[in-house]
Amino acid sequence: MPRAPAPPVPDLECVVNVSEGRDDAALDLLAIVCDGVLADVHRDADHHRAVLTLAGPAPAVEAAARAVTAAAVARLHLDGHRGSHPRFGVVDVVPVVPLEMDPDGRLRPPAALDAAVGARDRFARWAADTLGLPCFLYGPLPGGGVRTLPEVRRGAFTGLAPDVGPAVPHPTAGACAVGARGFLVAYNLWLDDRPDGLALARTVAAEVRGPAVRTLGLDVGGRAQVSCNLVDPFAVGPEALYDEVRALLEPYGATIARCELVGLVPQAVRDAVTPARRDLLDLDAGATVEARLAPGRGAPG
Repeated sequence: MPRAPAPPVPDLECVVNVSEGRDDAALDLLAIVCDGVLADVHRDADHHRAVLTLAGPAPAVEAAARAVTAAAVARLHLDGHRGSHPRFGVVDVVPVVPLEMDPDGRLRPPAALDAAVGARDRFARWAADTLGLPCFLYGPLPGGGVRTLPEVRRGAFTGLAPDVGPAVPHPTAGACAVGARGFLVAYNLWLDDRPDGLALARTVAAEVRGPAVRTLGLDVGGRAQVSCNLVDPFAVGPEALYDEVRALLEPYGATIARCELVGLVPQAVRDAVTPARRDLLDLDAGATVEARLAPGRGAPG
């Protein structure tokens, strides 16, 4: 009896977070080595961080993730790094996301993370063996259970040992958190300029924080920011977050000065936003993963 064909391997997104946001020449080099699947680069000098979004066929995305990581470890040093965003590595976070399309060509929440877990584990083993980089896994774990990125940050090298690689940080590149997850939207809300801005941002961040939203209140270049990760953006998207933060600020006489999308969003997340508010929320038509995929692979139009 003939064997049934193996199910197709989904395309992947890999969002490489690099602890460098000021050296344009270095960031241009990193962009060049992942050309072909590079969907977006977001640079932030105050956070001293760049986010490179890779998207496309799984083999090409995995190869590009390795290439950009090798180039970053060779060129960048964590010594003396100062920035608003927490970090413990030159290549700080490398999450992998399966890209599954609905019949209309829009990305949907992945039904399973198997493809992302496989890519994550291959990347971590390669980074450990080739670069001597300690890697902490998050998402579904090989022995069962699930670990979150905040748990990695809290426990790395104290109560938590690397899953692969050396037991101590790389001398110049630190360590790397490598994840398998569904879609996440990184989104920043800037408060109006006020003396108590940082304290207020931290208060609001604590109020908003929950299972679907992770938050920090940060001082970014002298301005207060509520920095958010929408870990279930199909359930709680940028518009709902904006309205909740705005309501929490009103009793203090404070307002949101501007919004900032970091990276890209699935088309369905943007579609859920009231059309007249998309510019206000920094969600232009080109800000979707589908819009940046190679021609013929994304949503029509």
